[in-house]
Amino acid sequence: MKVIFLSDVKNKGQRGDVKEVPNGYAQNYLFKNGLAEEATPGNLKKLKEQQDAAAAAAEQKLVDAKLLKDEIEQKEVEIKTKSGEDGRLFGSISSKQIVEAYEKQHGIKLDKRKIDMPQPLKSLGYHKLEVKLHQEVTAVIKVHVVEQ
Repeated sequence: MKVIFLSDVKNKGQRGDVKEVPNGYAQNYLFKNGLAEEATPGNLKKLKEQQDAAAAAAEQKLVDAKLLKDEIEQKEVEIKTKSGEDGRLFGSISSKQIVEAYEKQHGIKLDKRKIDMPQPLKSLGYHKLEVKLHQEVTAVIKVHVVEQ
């Protein structure tokens, strides 16, 4: 019997897969537990529409990420902090502070976990950091750390 998996089933199939399984297994386990439905022409058409909608949504997310990248790379964020001699900061600038300053200055909300920052910023001047906006899109933000 051909079934469409509604969720992942270990060693049998992933969500959205259409596979041939034994009749008893399908009726007694998969259908009863809501893990699959019969692969009728109507259900296959519904599955195709869902996959097309998901692909269109993924494409839209990619386009949005590219637009956001262009917007982000044209701007820089300025962070004022206290510093000592030789341009060394008292403390450091974290990704959380960068995200808050970016939202305050430009109204663009970023995720602090997406900023590629191996260690906090500890000196005055310009710094370039990468921000992962999408699996395929990475933007570079400019951070200007100035003395207060």
